[in-house]
Amino acid sequence: MLKIKAQIMDEAAVNRAMTRISHQIVEKNKGAENLVLAGILRRGEPLAEQIKENILKIEGVEVPCTSIDIGFYRDDLTAVSENPQVRAAEFPFSVDGKDLVIVDDVIYTGRTVRAAIEAVFSCGRPKSIQLAVLIDRGHRELPIRPDFVGKNIPSSRNELIEVRLPKFDGETAVFLVEK
Repeated sequence: MLKIKAQIMDEAAVNRAMTRISHQIVEKNKGAENLVLAGILRRGEPLAEQIKENILKIEGVEVPCTSIDIGFYRDDLTAVSENPQVRAAEFPFSVDGKDLVIVDDVIYTGRTVRAAIEAVFSCGRPKSIQLAVLIDRGHRELPIRPDFVGKNIPSSRNELIEVRLPKFDGETAVFLVEK
């Protein structure tokens, strides 16, 4: 049973963080002309779409955006299921020579991001890969660091960060949850 310990961000705070991240992405890449976005399934996908919409408002440029299914690239497939259903990544556009921003809701150990990077390289060779996350909770097991962070939330390994988004949960909020 999971127990909510605290609400970390409400809808307004999430939207402010996503707007800030969008501006930082545009600034770091000196515009949006060479950008592509890829949201890690599940909750990274709607966050990537939100960044896409923000960049359209900021720059007037429609940035290609897709989702990444990392299931095929996980290093713990046998722990997930005895017969996992997986498929290789596909992008509806070329990533070759592009500045690709991977988007996810929470970074924890770094293993999900490692799998996403592997998925990207199976589809092409971007000029650069950057990482945007709404929440960085620490506890990295791999040397991976996000380029853009909405909020750093130090947490214990007995806690979870629960990001709620309208597409899946009917609300926008971030909660600290105890296992």
